[in-house]
Amino acid sequence: MRLRNIPRAESVLGASPYVIKNPSSCRGKWAENVFQSSSPIHIEIGMGKGQFLLTLAKQNPSVNYIGIERYSSVLLRAVEKLGESGTDSGDTSCRKPADRFQNLRFVCCDAAGLPDFFAPGEISRIYLNFSDPWPKARHARRRLTSREYFSRYDLILARGGQVEFKTDNRALFDFSTGQLDSSDTWEIAGLTYDLHRDGSMCAGNVLTEYEARFSSAGTPICKLIAKRRAEGDLCI
Repeated sequence: MRLRNIPRAESVLGASPYVIKNPSSCRGKWAENVFQSSSPIHIEIGMGKGQFLLTLAKQNPSVNYIGIERYSSVLLRAVEKLGESGTDSGDTSCRKPADRFQNLRFVCCDAAGLPDFFAPGEISRIYLNFSDPWPKARHARRRLTSREYFSRYDLILARGGQVEFKTDNRALFDFSTGQLDSSDTWEIAGLTYDLHRDGSMCAGNVLTEYEARFSSAGTPICKLIAKRRAEGDLCI
């Protein structure tokens, strides 16, 4: 998908105290230096316009959240949503994060660099919501549920941590379950092909922008939860 460049994006993101400009400098120090809190850290990769994380951050003040988005024009919308929440004006007069949403930060980067941004065991949960399907076979390694990406998640995920993946794309979901079924490290701890009709898997579900649109049109939402094979039923 070709994204429209928004000239003001870089300046707005650069001025926002919610956007971490040099994430590699925070590696191993997110709790101490960024959040000043020992609460568990959850990340969403490909966070889009931010509805999912903003909702979680409001609901769970005892969890720290980091949204990762590759495109500045998309991340801009999340920063603007903070303004709609009365938190960040979306321009150079942003309030300090301590005023509200102390438990939320954003990073504009490529997720391929995750091990450079987070130390081993630093992340307790990873969310993948409606990720780019990269439909061409030659691009399979770029999919966020590929073996290559799960090997990166293994480097940063805490013991007992998990990866949660939602999508409306059945072909991508089948690819993802296949990657996990053939893995020596990972296994599927939960799975549904129709999330909103599955009472157990849907408990506490937070909608993303895409999910609200697709589900209202009657499109089934698939979800899986992945954990390491050697960790039994541990879950954070």
